[in-house]
Amino acid sequence: MTNSKFFEAICGSVMEGIAEKGGMDSPTKKCPVEYKAFRFRWLILCLFAFSSASSSIHWMQYTIIQDVIVKYYGIRSITAYWTSMIFMLGYLPLIIPGIYLLEKTGLRVTTIIGSFGTCAGAWLKVFSVPQDMFWLGFTGQTVVAISQVFILNLPPRLAAVWFGADQVSSACSIGVFGNQLGVALGFFLPPMLVRAQGTMEEIGADLQVMFYLVAGLTSVLFVFIVLFFKAAPPSPPSAAADMGAALDSNFLLSIKKLLTNRNYILLLISYGLNVGVFYAISTLLNELVLTYYPGANEDAGRIGLVIVVAGMIGSVVCGFILDKTHRFKETTLAVYAATVVGMIIFTFTLDCGYIAVVYFSSIFLGFFMAGYLPVGFEFASEVTYPEPEGTTSGLLNACAQIFGTILTLLFEWMLGTVGDRWADLAMCGVLALGTAVTAAIRSDLRRQAAQNKA
Repeated sequence: MTNSKFFEAICGSVMEGIAEKGGMDSPTKKCPVEYKAFRFRWLILCLFAFSSASSSIHWMQYTIIQDVIVKYYGIRSITAYWTSMIFMLGYLPLIIPGIYLLEKTGLRVTTIIGSFGTCAGAWLKVFSVPQDMFWLGFTGQTVVAISQVFILNLPPRLAAVWFGADQVSSACSIGVFGNQLGVALGFFLPPMLVRAQGTMEEIGADLQVMFYLVAGLTSVLFVFIVLFFKAAPPSPPSAAADMGAALDSNFLLSIKKLLTNRNYILLLISYGLNVGVFYAISTLLNELVLTYYPGANEDAGRIGLVIVVAGMIGSVVCGFILDKTHRFKETTLAVYAATVVGMIIFTFTLDCGYIAVVYFSSIFLGFFMAGYLPVGFEFASEVTYPEPEGTTSGLLNACAQIFGTILTLLFEWMLGTVGDRWADLAMCGVLALGTAVTAAIRSDLRRQAAQNKA
């Protein structure tokens, strides 16, 4: 046996031993490896998706039944809206620590922290049902909002660590799908479980059932995450993932590189504008629908559900298109332009008098607006490679939270002063601006270039 063959045999034995023990933490000394995507990756992705859903279900839990919450707790409408906006503001001060923790500790520790915080916040809300305990419910909402910092950034990183080059975009879209699933449930369940026309005692009992249901779900998921979620596979699934893992990432240097990357800055702005409009429309959807369809509380929730479910389908379709074509700039621009068209249709059909028409226009709007989320993540990963995916997605989310807060406050003010038509047209203008910014991004696909060289 030659020296090289002897060395390869030893390396193979070591790698097999590591794989049997559950993984390899340090990539500093590498043996020749065969790139392999392990079937266990699908369990990891599913666990993350459901954990993300259990977090995002809280986002719309109060605002989609805003009129009921205002009546039951005796608070102002803007206070109810802050239960949604706290998710945007709560993200900002912890985004840098959250990204740093992800880069230093990996996927497992970060996911466990996020899942635990979601569980703790859900149980605080269980004890907030008495009418003088809204402050405790808001505290629980804030704990969940803070915990999302450790969850929102993970889809592109998880996809890159666990999935091969031909599946990474689809895996990212499924990760985002989990977040959207939670938002969809947050739209759907509260109007169905909490009776809008019920007595105070009935509303209190309904809220108790809803809070217990969510707290139980988050508890089960937390246990599953602790038992089964792993940081990384025994060996990398692709050459790009292998090279990315081998880089010694300097956190501050990485931030500096991203903030001096022209394409990434433009993507930050365009992504923030699109998602910011989505946040504004979602937060104020109850008021928007009830303006023209009084008493249609459940319909408001279902319209929100339709928007998000259509977006979930759009996410998967766009992820599949990206994996098959690798046309990131063209796909992003097409989805963005279609979002503008969808928002215009939604604006001019909202007051048509037929709520079924509003459902159909919401499907078109949601497919592209909510479907844009994973497209933005993946485009960012392409134009910034080999910078860490958790950092790129974290800054994208931070920008979205800033724009979301500003646009929600602007939208709420415009609804009360100039009416919904002008408020909606303003959002159309914001999306048109985002489309123009997207068109200015160059198609610099660095990750694809690295994969092709391997």
